[in-house]
Amino acid sequence: MSAPTVFVARLAGAGVFDPAGERIGKVRDVVTVPRVDASPRVVGLVVEDRGRNRVFLSIGRVLSIGGGQLIASAISDRRFRQRGGERLLLADVLGRTVTLRDGTPAVLEDLSIAERGPGEWEVDELFLRKPKVGPFGKGPTTLARWNEVQHEPDAEHDTDHLLASLDELAAADAASAMLDLPQQRMMEVAEDLSDDRLADILEEMHEDRQIEILNALQDDRAADVLDQMEPDDAADLVAHMTTERAETLLELMDPDEAEDVRMLLAFGSDTAGGLMTTEPIILASDGTVAEALALIRRHEVAPALAAAVCVTLPPYEAPTGRYLGMVHFQRLLRYPPNERVGTLLDEQIEPVLTSDTAAEVTRQMAAYNLVSVPVVDTAGRLVGVVTIDDVLDHLLPADWRAQEEQHG
Repeated sequence: MSAPTVFVARLAGAGVFDPAGERIGKVRDVVTVPRVDASPRVVGLVVEDRGRNRVFLSIGRVLSIGGGQLIASAISDRRFRQRGGERLLLADVLGRTVTLRDGTPAVLEDLSIAERGPGEWEVDELFLRKPKVGPFGKGPTTLARWNEVQHEPDAEHDTDHLLASLDELAAADAASAMLDLPQQRMMEVAEDLSDDRLADILEEMHEDRQIEILNALQDDRAADVLDQMEPDDAADLVAHMTTERAETLLELMDPDEAEDVRMLLAFGSDTAGGLMTTEPIILASDGTVAEALALIRRHEVAPALAAAVCVTLPPYEAPTGRYLGMVHFQRLLRYPPNERVGTLLDEQIEPVLTSDTAAEVTRQMAAYNLVSVPVVDTAGRLVGVVTIDDVLDHLLPADWRAQEEQHG
């Protein structure tokens, strides 16, 4: 279990281990983004891997923190690059001067982060030292909350406030707010947003605007943003680029993410293969209800994908072994934690083929009131799922986002 509260200074140099207990790196810093009416949100950590490279570890991949160590499902090989809206707690925040409510200045010597929900961490308490009152020793210390003190203003305050405002909005609303900005300001904000947040926002924009923003970014940054997008959304975006630009970005992307995008590009846009996402929740038939619910609870899983678990033979990443069936989330809730998911398959639901048309997929989902439908290849291997949002995007007019912008 994760410790509810962790002081950041104690994390410096802490070992990072995988679930099998192998050391894979050590913590170098904690990455946060500002919020308007709350303390900063933790989005990840800077980890020094075994090759002494500093890479970004998303907080969603952290399984536990405590006892002077951190356990993570995996770390990427993507080098960490700090965005304008991000703050490193050790490098940028500790040591700053703040003002207490009574007007007394104090130095921020440490702060704690707390887990508020699965994969949701935020800055909790500040450990502050007041000025010393005599010629000897140190000044007294006190604890305070982030919003209980006044932080020294800096030149980036306005940008931080705007980024914090965007972070509080739903992705679709944040996209509308960005599009309302002057062109140059919009590009500046896009540059300062974190990769995952910019990816979320781009997914809610018209393709013309997506390409416009992505083309304004350096190739490395654009590839990082594509890595954070859902594979089907990334494939749709790449498909509208010039061949040269698309190939450049695919070469710079994480190899696994690029492989998914290349596979999706091979299918027609009007087929199940072209509509699907390649990252469904997959479990073995002897997996338990408890394991299935744990996978569903991961905060990075989209609600439509969390509606069901696909059961297959090994391997358990698309393309998997033979597809066996699907278990709906609601059914999982009706059975004890140790029940095997292989006994709970919905035998009425037939998968669709990658070559099936979008119309056939839509009829299948409507007939069985599905939020998602599994997609298999001719060998019966699961290669992805089509979710309801994929179908809606296909059914709506191609310019529906642009119409929404005009009416907004």
